[in-house]
Amino acid sequence: MSRKTVLLVLKWLLLLSGIIVAVWLGRSVFDMDADQLRIWIESFGIWAPVIYIIAYTVRPLIFFPASLLSLAGGLVFGVWLGTLYTIIGAVSGAMLSYAVAKGLGKKIIQKEWDGKAAKIQLQMEQNGFLYVLIFRLIPVINFDLISYLAAFAKVRFVSFASATLIGIIPGTFAYNFLGSSAGSGSPRMILLAASVFILLTIIPVYIRKRWIDKRQDELE
Repeated sequence: MSRKTVLLVLKWLLLLSGIIVAVWLGRSVFDMDADQLRIWIESFGIWAPVIYIIAYTVRPLIFFPASLLSLAGGLVFGVWLGTLYTIIGAVSGAMLSYAVAKGLGKKIIQKEWDGKAAKIQLQMEQNGFLYVLIFRLIPVINFDLISYLAAFAKVRFVSFASATLIGIIPGTFAYNFLGSSAGSGSPRMILLAASVFILLTIIPVYIRKRWIDKRQDELE
């Protein structure tokens, strides 16, 4: 058996394994609210961080809300460790989504885009880091959709991964802080966390709007 065949078999085995894990998680885990997720994650004891990161990595395959899992991470691990584990899982999940889109969407990726769409595609291909970074900074935009669109628009993998890593830090911190404060039961902490969340959401939205307006002027 050639090396190419072995790599192809391994690729499909990994994909199949990922689908099996995602289906299991979807049926037994992800049909929960944040507090139920907290209980489930805590049940793994010292392995809880590993299970949490794995769950976050395969989460995009079933489109489970990233925000809910991030809140659960804050409840279980606190704001700092929760943010760290969530970033690791989120970046891993984003790379998985990107790879799946690249592999299954080759016809879309190879297709020549026309008109304004072609200009946008070219801009994203050439300035992929900035585009992905801006969209990642907005924690309310669908996380997985950004990954798939980046792959379809031929954003380079290194640019995509690095922009994702940097761009999700504020939103990830905000969600984990909110989850951690809810677990503390302190009204003052909850109010502070909510204020931080709103602030970290409004500022990137403003920056994104100014940046997109500028790009649209360049495309016209």
